[in-house]
Amino acid sequence: MLLLLMLLTMPSSFAQLRPDYYATSCPNVKTIVRNVVQEAMLSDPDIAAARLRQHYHDFFDNGCDASNLLDNSPTIRSEKDSPALKFARGYEVTDKIKSAVEASCPGVVSCADIVTLAAETSVSLSGGPSWTVMLGRKDGTAAFPAKADVDVPSAYVNLSNVASKFFKKGLDLTDLVALSGAHTIGRVHCSIMKPRLYNSAPPGSPGLNPLYLSKLQETCPENGGMDPETELDLGSPRTFDNSYFINLQSNGGLLITDQDLYSTSGSPATVYLVNNYSHNQSMFFDQFVHSMIKMGNINPLTGNNGEIRLNCRKVNNAN
Repeated sequence: MLLLLMLLTMPSSFAQLRPDYYATSCPNVKTIVRNVVQEAMLSDPDIAAARLRQHYHDFFDNGCDASNLLDNSPTIRSEKDSPALKFARGYEVTDKIKSAVEASCPGVVSCADIVTLAAETSVSLSGGPSWTVMLGRKDGTAAFPAKADVDVPSAYVNLSNVASKFFKKGLDLTDLVALSGAHTIGRVHCSIMKPRLYNSAPPGSPGLNPLYLSKLQETCPENGGMDPETELDLGSPRTFDNSYFINLQSNGGLLITDQDLYSTSGSPATVYLVNNYSHNQSMFFDQFVHSMIKMGNINPLTGNNGEIRLNCRKVNNAN
């Protein structure tokens, strides 16, 4: 029923995507993706969050076309060098998935679809919901580092700024809150948090729970030369659940963009949603799935647009 409703409301490009796109050409693609992600998580459980972040960045800079996977070349300036993607990682896992898929189904499955499938698998393997991924995207042949810097929301801005970027991409406040719940897994570098920890955040930024603040300051000393990481969700950092929203209710949102969803400077609508999701994990899961499908299928390259890259790091006609 969810897929039917979305098919009725999405643009025509979405209608060209379908869950059985590889049913004949690569019937085992979902199993291949799941096996590689599962193996990677055994040695690095936080790679699940990296898979989600890769999908999120791919969508925000130019739609889901795998442009964020391209390396520098004589004709490509990589998005990987943009400040917005500074701490993005896990590209080698994507490479491994692509190699495994190519060994089974050469020249068939796009990198963009691999990124989307890996995001769903990562959520599911972390204890979160699973869903039917719509497939049939093609890969782009250009990178957009300038768009990445402008369009990917920063961790330092307020809710209005983040919401405007979501609205521009066809997402609404409900999508924003639900997708922010992805911060229930993963880690963040101290350099991202320090303005929030040491009174240099933008004026009007929400405060942190004092006990949580003290703990974070121990992990991230103001004048420390290193740049360690800490969990985004202190309670269950490797389990995909609704504890992120519970944390917000006690000023335990690690990033400004997190806590602003539940602050006096935020929005009554986001506060309402945070309260609902904190009390009803199933409601959060249902909306997260809806928003992930919606995000993954806005303006994809389909049909004769784009290509199926043989190597996710470079376009097929690269020298």
